[in-house]
Amino acid sequence: MGANTSEPTSSRTPRTRSTQSPRTPATYTNTSSYTKDTSWDTSLSCQSSLSRLRESLSENPHIYDITEIRTATNNFLAKRYSSNSSSAVSAAACWRCNLRGRDTVVFQRKFRRKIQSSQLKERLSIICRSNHMSIIKLLGASISGDHIYLVYEFIQGSNLVECLRNPRNPSYTVLSTWISRMQIATDLAHGLDYVHNNTGLNLSIVHNHITSSSIIVTEPSFNAKICHFGTAQLRGETDAIETLETGSSKRETEIEESNESFRELKRYDSGDRHFEGLRDYMSPEFRSSGSVTQKSDVFAFGVVILELLSGEEPLKYRYDKETGDFLRTSVIDTATAATAEGREGLRQWVDRRMNDSFPVEVAEKLIRLALDCVHVDPDNRPDMGRVAGKISKFYLESRIWLDNVKVPTGISVSLAPR
Repeated sequence: MGANTSEPTSSRTPRTRSTQSPRTPATYTNTSSYTKDTSWDTSLSCQSSLSRLRESLSENPHIYDITEIRTATNNFLAKRYSSNSSSAVSAAACWRCNLRGRDTVVFQRKFRRKIQSSQLKERLSIICRSNHMSIIKLLGASISGDHIYLVYEFIQGSNLVECLRNPRNPSYTVLSTWISRMQIATDLAHGLDYVHNNTGLNLSIVHNHITSSSIIVTEPSFNAKICHFGTAQLRGETDAIETLETGSSKRETEIEESNESFRELKRYDSGDRHFEGLRDYMSPEFRSSGSVTQKSDVFAFGVVILELLSGEEPLKYRYDKETGDFLRTSVIDTATAATAEGREGLRQWVDRRMNDSFPVEVAEKLIRLALDCVHVDPDNRPDMGRVAGKISKFYLESRIWLDNVKVPTGISVSLAPR
């Protein structure tokens, strides 16, 4: 663009790129030229800007009429969706169907506590505005009686359990390389960090459904996506008080939780409690009090990472012929014992289906980080922001290791007999 002729010194002043810094917001003027907006307040935080942007989005969550859900699921008589390409949990009825032109999965969940309709719509609006590549998006919901029907986008893939442990072929896994497992660990860490800290909506969110069966692995890049985001908030599983902030107003919404409702939670049948109360992933404080916090999510995340690295179930029982008893073995106990034995013990503990091809130093650091996440004391567990940062570093180190062990290009290798 030419210099402004109204400034006589401009002809003697060399033009520099600094006059239009990419960091400085610009506005159009009537003369079709760019001018700096000097009223821009550079002290505004990125989080506040993100909050206003999210709140200004015109797309609203779908409030589905229950008749739409009934029609799409053939009055709930359609075959329930629980295949190897779903995160479906045996405890929750779900159907894959088409709603308003989109391929979706509908989960039927029972309310834990009664939530006012206005409060439920507010939460639904907030959660549906959240977007992250490692989270399966909630599209909307419908309510009928004591049940809420949560509509999620359909993602093609298999859950992590089936990727790690194929009952038809236990010696085979699609996750046969170290980098594929590091990709999953990185995606999970950043997805859960987003849920806890980075939604940009100033809402403290607890997932409360982190298990290996609630994680979808997609091909061919083995990216991981977390399912059931928002379920805990919409069916009343979360703590009694949440702080919401919309614009400049802040308010506290209190959900009453009496002793009677807590006893009712304890009395729920084991089938319905299987997913959100899966003992393998439950933190000690959740087992004792039923309290749901972000540190409970961190504990479950640590169990999933240990499960991912070892390929073993988080909790299993072995029959002892000598005593006639069943011995309990957890992946936390075996990882702790392997760490005490040093690197050789860790090499034996890591899933052997990777053929001992992984950076031992990185694996050791990741295992120790996962053990920090499952610390008995929740105050000693790291927050997901710190965890995500460390795992990202481990991923980069793994990439460097992979580049160093690759066969150099341009060299032919013959495996034929001579």
